[in-house]
Amino acid sequence: MDRFERGMQVRREVLGDAHVDRATAEATPIDSEFQRFITEVAWGTLWARDGLDRRTRTLVTVAILGALGRDEIDLHLRAAQRTGATLREVQEAILHVAVYAGLPAAHRAMERAKKVFDADAHE
Repeated sequence: MDRFERGMQVRREVLGDAHVDRATAEATPIDSEFQRFITEVAWGTLWARDGLDRRTRTLVTVAILGALGRDEIDLHLRAAQRTGATLREVQEAILHVAVYAGLPAAHRAMERAKKVFDADAHE
């Protein structure tokens, strides 16, 4: 299996078929190479490594995206449930954001977590 195929497999396992199908269907000539790049590099190389389990990678990713204030945190908060991370573990990761990246970043991340976990609870 090449990096793209492996990346697509991991990406689907972590993010779910619906998200990956949507991202793939929405790709245009402008971003199709970018989609391939993130599938090969982020998913086929980094996320496919054995050094951390997916639950841990998800928590690290949530903390980084929270610290940076990136909207993509929602995607990885939803993925947390697919990779076995608990709400409590997500809360702990965001507390780390508060100490090491600042309260405003953590506050924003916690607000996003509330929306994602609350919405998922009502589905």
